[in-house]
Amino acid sequence: MAWRYCGNQVKLWRIRAGVSRESLGETAGYEYESVKSMEQGRRRPSLRLLEVADEMCGAQGLLLAAREYLKPERFPARTLAFMQLESEAIAFYSFEPLLIPGLLQTEEYARELMSDSCPPLDDETLAERVAARMQRQEKLRDKPKMAFGFVIYEAALRTLVGGPEVMRRQLNRLLEVGELRNVSIQVLPVGRGAYAGLSGSLVLLETVEHDRYALVEGQETSMLHADPERISALAQRHGMIRMQALSAEESARFIEKAAEEL
Repeated sequence: MAWRYCGNQVKLWRIRAGVSRESLGETAGYEYESVKSMEQGRRRPSLRLLEVADEMCGAQGLLLAAREYLKPERFPARTLAFMQLESEAIAFYSFEPLLIPGLLQTEEYARELMSDSCPPLDDETLAERVAARMQRQEKLRDKPKMAFGFVIYEAALRTLVGGPEVMRRQLNRLLEVGELRNVSIQVLPVGRGAYAGLSGSLVLLETVEHDRYALVEGQETSMLHADPERISALAQRHGMIRMQALSAEESARFIEKAAEEL
């Protein structure tokens, strides 16, 4: 709706000022159809278009004022409820079978990962989401009384996101964060018959009111559970995964060796 409203305002100001769509597009560096798409709200009006339209139409900043309402979402809509709960949590436990968990990612690893999104993200959305992921990580140190437990399947350590150098720095980040007193990082090696972990990623949260939630994610879906019976089953599954994983000390040695092998 913000796209449609802003685009319509550009159109109304353009018509009022007697500026053609072709002229606006030529000055802003866009094709006719691109300007049309932005005016109709099928494409997010760019800052460049707003700047040029504001000047050409004599809007005196009224069109530019819309830029604050057009910034891309820092998180996908399907994860916003979970992010709110995460910000209030006192305990966070996760299992990730294929990728390094977001709270542990380096900036370059996160950017490489998001750059390969399909369909691709535009540059502004990519920058916003990378920045949001880095900001999320501040809670690891800002909340020393919040417990974090991560179990990572070996496959995530072996997947060369961004190439060997990016991955080596990522593994070293795991070793660095794993030294924090409130953080536990465990590795689940391949070959341990950990079938409970093959169902996919899992996050368990506990809030200050001791309410418990679980997030289960798939390719294009995520499910946030609050039902006690369901939470209990998922917590048991996570407990089984942790028992099959290496200890934190063994995991640190495993990660260090994996980094040396790159």
